[in-house]
Amino acid sequence: MRDWLVWIGTAAAVVVASWGVLVLLARRLPPGLARDLAAFLPDCATAVRRLRKDPRVPRRAKVAVVLAGLWVASPIDLIPEFLPVIGPLDDVVVVALALRYAARQVPREVLLAAWPGETRLIERLLGPPR
Repeated sequence: MRDWLVWIGTAAAVVVASWGVLVLLARRLPPGLARDLAAFLPDCATAVRRLRKDPRVPRRAKVAVVLAGLWVASPIDLIPEFLPVIGPLDDVVVVALALRYAARQVPREVLLAAWPGETRLIERLLGPPR
């Protein structure tokens, strides 16, 4: 039983450490694509929290956004987090799909207000306004 607890603790520590590395990279990299990618997941987590609390967001969109947030927080992934560049890729794809789904049901201004990062990133993700 003790061996399982050690393995679970180690896995949790690796996930938390990888999130810490992403946050550090987001703050220390020079402006550009690498910095944008490193800051994407922390920005998504903040946007998920803000959209979940916003009364203008319909229930369906909230469910999609919360499920995407849980996917990011979950230690079970299609691509393991400890792999250096591609580890967070499945998280990015799931969050991007959830935000695009929410964008069809939520006014664009609400999504832009909930996004803490560069507005050009979320606008590129959402596509041109209708």
